[in-house]
Amino acid sequence: MASSTIIDDLRRAYVQLRDEMQARWHRDLPFNELVFDRWERARNLGFGDRASIYHDSYVYGDVTVGADTWIGPQTMLDGSGGLRIGHHCSISTGVQIYTHDTVAWAVSGGRAAPERAAVEIGDCCYVGAGVVITKGVTIGEHSVIGAGAVVNRDIPPYTVAVGVPCRPIGRVEIDADGKVTIVRSGQ
Repeated sequence: MASSTIIDDLRRAYVQLRDEMQARWHRDLPFNELVFDRWERARNLGFGDRASIYHDSYVYGDVTVGADTWIGPQTMLDGSGGLRIGHHCSISTGVQIYTHDTVAWAVSGGRAAPERAAVEIGDCCYVGAGVVITKGVTIGEHSVIGAGAVVNRDIPPYTVAVGVPCRPIGRVEIDADGKVTIVRSGQ
């Protein structure tokens, strides 16, 4: 009988939280995202002021995140080799950032150790949905990485990069008033 009361209480709480979210933000979120505060989670992880991370994101190892950075839902932040994400970044839904791989370990039958190398994402970067960033990569400040890219090499600052593998296709220009212009290579 007690479990049925708990389930009824949870259902009532869900409906109330769902309706409040819909009324305020016109959003429908999973129950765990309605219950847990993503800013509190970021504070608990030691991230910068006003940073946020969704409850369904994974965080392993040594991960540093700057102020005002948004970590979207369903992300993987592997800091086992060290991961630094700057301030004012957007890390979109489904981004996977890896600072290690087990290729040599697997193909050697466990004789070789996993390989680790730090990843750094500079300040004021946008990383599109579904991007995969591999170990040892540095993405320079004010860069844009297009959705679905696989970043397996360094990206210079103020660069727009896309594709599999990721390659630069343009640059980011920011004027004195903060207006952003994306300029494709060759223009």
